Amino acid sequence: MRDVILLTGAGQIGIAIARRIGFGKKIIIGDKNIDNANTIAKIMKEVGFDIEPAECDISNRESILNLIKKGQEYGEIATLINAAGVSPSQAPIEVILKVDLYGTAVLLEEVGKVIKNGGRGVTISSQSGHRMPALLPIIDEQLACTPTEELLNLEVLKPENIKDTLHAYQMAKRCNVKRVMAEAVKWGKRGARLNSISPGIIVTPLAIDEFNGPRGDFYKNMFAKCPAGRPGTVDEVANVAEFLLTEKADFITGADFLIDGGATASYFYGELKPSEDK
Repeated sequence: MRDVILLTGAGQIGIAIARRIGFGKKIIIGDKNIDNANTIAKIMKEVGFDIEPAECDISNRESILNLIKKGQEYGEIATLINAAGVSPSQAPIEVILKVDLYGTAVLLEEVGKVIKNGGRGVTISSQSGHRMPALLPIIDEQLACTPTEELLNLEVLKPENIKDTLHAYQMAKRCNVKRVMAEAVKWGKRGARLNSISPGIIVTPLAIDEFNGPRGDFYKNMFAKCPAGRPGTVDEVANVAEFLLTEKADFITGADFLIDGGATASYFYGELKPSEDK
């Protein structure tokens, strides 16, 4: 039996992370589109990784449990890399909340029940969760601790309180970070760690959808005026994830790492700060 890595989302960030830490382990890659999972599995097999594709819709608990069961056929679940999600230009409000918010919460919960002692997890959030005004402490606690099946019934997440798909995405990503904090406490009882990464503009097919979407000029302006002056690459995210998923980060859990070239700093205190008259 071998240590198993569960990778959800056949996107470029998750793949880059898996390539850093996946050697010598069994990788199960789950994606809602099985063709995507098959394609990535084929590419990685051809360069020496032991990887199996699976269909997995993280907005569905049974689908998540099936992915976990498949992984357990090969050994203990030692690592979770959650890179599944949809962007504001790819889906309506309801889907964003069901996948990015509820789905992530369920995934962290269910993997947390079986993660091996010494196991590690990382979930990909977004800078969007950092760009919202502060929420009331009670709302943060609700996002962190509400039972998963009751999450979407929270007043703050009701359709009439969500302005648009970007707002839904921001709420989902804020919830991801708070959920990681709460779940890290539970994972810790099994001797495991869990953290999140909040990337900014990273060049991926998803980001290119955003560049070509209704907010394309906004995103291009964001990375042009951030301190780094450019978008990031998936390998720069993988650099941090690799660190978090090794013993070098054994004292780090329940934390979020903002990797955005300084865009959030510029949004609050620099050139990207919104005009008060807008």
